[in-house]
Amino acid sequence: MLDRGVVEEFLDCKFKELKIKIPRDIKKEALVEAFCQYIEDDYYEWLKDNFKSFFEHGETDWEWIRGKIKV
Repeated sequence: MLDRGVVEEFLDCKFKELKIKIPRDIKKEALVEAFCQYIEDDYYEWLKDNFKSFFEHGETDWEWIRGKIKV
């Protein structure tokens, strides 16, 4: 789901800014992948929570949604 190249560039920038060095026994590609998995797992949970809120746990307010669509 995430663009691994963009995530790698982001991490490179943040590591440089914070003067963080990746340990020699950790490959950057593996670190990027692990970070992406961490974000994607959290993102899925965030989507589920927001789905429940948006659709009011099955008591969907379609008029409210229509108002959001017109914005």
